[in-house]
Amino acid sequence: MIEIRPSQPGDDAPIQTLLTQLGYDVEPNQLRDRLFLLAKGSCDPILLAIDETGVLGLIALHVTHMLFSPAPVARITTLVVHEQARGKGIGRILVEAGARLAKDAGCEVLELTTALHRTDAQTFYKTIGFTASSLRLHRDLT
Repeated sequence: MIEIRPSQPGDDAPIQTLLTQLGYDVEPNQLRDRLFLLAKGSCDPILLAIDETGVLGLIALHVTHMLFSPAPVARITTLVVHEQARGKGIGRILVEAGARLAKDAGCEVLELTTALHRTDAQTFYKTIGFTASSLRLHRDLT
């Protein structure tokens, strides 16, 4: 049975493993600091999918008001399923849990971005009801 719960202190190691599998190398101290910072507010929930074997995946959201929108918008900032648990519906379960959380926060839109090279992820998102609606551009400030 898969349980969805908020992240909590002590989840650092499995979260770090998931981020590494997603291609992000984060130092343990930096991750701990970021998790603490995100947990201080109510706009950046992180949900974990767990079972008796441990953490299977995570979804992180950012809920914010936008100047152009009467309702807040929720953005999936991270979605990852452990590579040994992929293909079992856990990503879909996490997205649905995130969607419920966003709806409870008054959001009318759940959005996400994904790298252009993540074609499998793009296919997955389209399969569960997301549509391409914009182009994300970025500018490096370093």
